[in-house]
Amino acid sequence: MSDRPRTSPSGTPKRRLLPDEMAAWRGFLRIHAGLMRQLDAELLEEHGLPLSHYDVLLQLAEVGGSLRMSDLANAVLLSRSGLTRLVDQLERQGLVSRKRSSADARGVEAILTETGWERLRAAAPTHVRGVRRLFLAPLGAERQAALAEAWETLDRSGG
Repeated sequence: MSDRPRTSPSGTPKRRLLPDEMAAWRGFLRIHAGLMRQLDAELLEEHGLPLSHYDVLLQLAEVGGSLRMSDLANAVLLSRSGLTRLVDQLERQGLVSRKRSSADARGVEAILTETGWERLRAAAPTHVRGVRRLFLAPLGAERQAALAEAWETLDRSGG
C-alpha cells in the first residue's frame, strides 16, 4: 500500500476514510479502550488502585520519584487541572506529596511517598501480567516488533 494520501479521481484528498483506513483507526480505538478497561478493572479488584493512579505512580517512579506537575501532566496525558485533581486524591491517600520546586519557586513537584512506592511495587506484577496476557501474548514476538516500529514511526511523525 502506498504512503501517499488517498485522493479522489479528481486528485483532491478524500474527505472520508476508506474502509481499510477506518478499520485500522476504529480497531485501534476499540482495542485501546478495551485494554484500558480490563487493566483498570484488574488493578482495582486486586489493589484498589485505578489505572490512572497506577500510571501517575509509575511515571514518578521511572524518574526517581519526583517530577514537576507540568511534566507529570504531559507524561500521563492529562490536563494540568485533571492532574491536580488526581494528585489531590493520591495525596489524601498518602501515596504522593507535593513541594515547591527547588529549581523554580513557582513550580510544584509531585513526590512519590514510601507508601506510594509500596503500593506501586505491590500492583506492578498485576499490571505487567495483564499487559502481557491481554496485549503482548496474542501478538507474538514478530508482531510486537512490527507494532513497536509502527509506534516509533508515528511518534517521529508527530502522531
